[in-house]
Amino acid sequence: MKILSGKSVFSGIAIGRISVLQQEDFSVKRIKIQDTQKEIKRVSQAKEKAVSQLGKLYEKALREVGESGAAIFEVHQMMLNDEDYLDSIRNIIQTEKVNAEYAVAATEDNFAAMFEQMDDEYMRARAADIKDISNRLIRILCGSDEENMETSEPVIVVAEDLSPSETVQMDKSKVLAFVTRKGSSNSHTAILARTMNIPALINVEYEADMNGKMAVADGKKGCLIVDPDEETIKKYRNLQAQEIKKREMLKELKGKATETKSGHKINLYANIGNPSDVAAVLANDAEGIGLFRSEFIYLEKKDYPTEEEQFQAYKTVVQNMAGKKVIIRTLDIGADKQIGYFHMDREENPAMGCRAIRVCLDRPEIFRTQLRALFRASVYGNLSIMYPMIISLEEVKKIREIVESVKQELTEEGIPFRKDMEQGIMIETPAAVMISDLLAKEVDFFSIGTNDLTQYTLAIDRQNEKLDNLYDPHHEAVLRMIRMVIENAHKEGIWAGICGELGADTDMTESLVEMGIDELSVSSSMILPVRKIIREMK
Repeated sequence: MKILSGKSVFSGIAIGRISVLQQEDFSVKRIKIQDTQKEIKRVSQAKEKAVSQLGKLYEKALREVGESGAAIFEVHQMMLNDEDYLDSIRNIIQTEKVNAEYAVAATEDNFAAMFEQMDDEYMRARAADIKDISNRLIRILCGSDEENMETSEPVIVVAEDLSPSETVQMDKSKVLAFVTRKGSSNSHTAILARTMNIPALINVEYEADMNGKMAVADGKKGCLIVDPDEETIKKYRNLQAQEIKKREMLKELKGKATETKSGHKINLYANIGNPSDVAAVLANDAEGIGLFRSEFIYLEKKDYPTEEEQFQAYKTVVQNMAGKKVIIRTLDIGADKQIGYFHMDREENPAMGCRAIRVCLDRPEIFRTQLRALFRASVYGNLSIMYPMIISLEEVKKIREIVESVKQELTEEGIPFRKDMEQGIMIETPAAVMISDLLAKEVDFFSIGTNDLTQYTLAIDRQNEKLDNLYDPHHEAVLRMIRMVIENAHKEGIWAGICGELGADTDMTESLVEMGIDELSVSSSMILPVRKIIREMK
């Protein structure tokens, strides 16, 4: 029995045989050519075929994992049509008089290296996208069609790395888990794995001769156990059975109130990224939506979403929630969420730079468009707005001025909206915590973003894997700040909630309730586990 350590990007347990994925290696040779126009034409034809393939992959992913999971294939289509990328290929063909395959491979190396050298981890992860689209072009130029990812029985797929294309093309009924040597928690493949509810491990140093061997992928401990003995297999089968039993028992909590035995009620809401996530919210019996990350509407577009596009998205969510509260966070981009068409300046420390409300106040025309869409959608249900990354009273006052201007504009146009709509702010900076007594006088509620609050309080970049052992949302300084925010909110008669990862930390549920938290907003899958703990409290 051999235990290989790695890093979990999605929890769960898988037991089965290993299938080491032998990814086809298209060796690219540098060949001198005379007819450069012929090679350029070959690239153009290959590009069109690749875009067509990606369109089919988008439709398949849309059916299987929803819009947010499928969006990467739209991004890949856009990257294939990028003129800088194509110009580089054409330039290499013309200046070096070389074959198309070599020109694509050279461009891949140059662009991937450029992304890998960037400071921002999200942008570094885009190097994998460049490699994916380039490899697709090279496969087509070499005369190969789509990759064959079929497996004959359910297996634990082990590979050097997995591109989003390869992940989506797999028959999900035949995949028990993903295990890769490379990859990152922020890669699209990791995101897809979580969306598809498949256990996944990265940074596992496997060996090729493991193919066909029995193994256990432990997504909780982040390890792959190869050739487990009977006792180990029995132990993990029992753990699997316990997990299934727990999930079944939790279903009995659907329709029941989220309150302690003494009758203290907590609002238990869900976090979502796009309208398609509402199905999971309803299936898991969330009492509302505490965080709709509206930036995903922007991330999935090739240009600024129009007022009408945003209105339809917000309206759909509000209507589907049928009167339950829906809290929509205004645009929160910057830091690890970059959008090309915003043309943001490169920053040495983007986590501390122009992001979230700072972008909105710096570009009020974008902010006004979103606010108009939000207020228009407000008449279709119970909608609230919250503003991220607040550090001062001045920001709140500027927001109020813009909001009042938008409301006046809608009134003059005869467009209906809810005049009593709740408006709150996210508390995710130490500055906001320290003046939360003053901020509480100006807003209707607080929502504590514990991910960024922990990052800024402890001066730790939460994207830096080397500092994982220091990133501690249970740190006493963070907990004292949460307590202070709740107390200051209640003094002014407003409610306070948590929408960060700490809200779903079941080790902290009792402590947060005892602090006086009014609302917890968590991923849909954590609704029932958190409800269970609250209902068992005195």
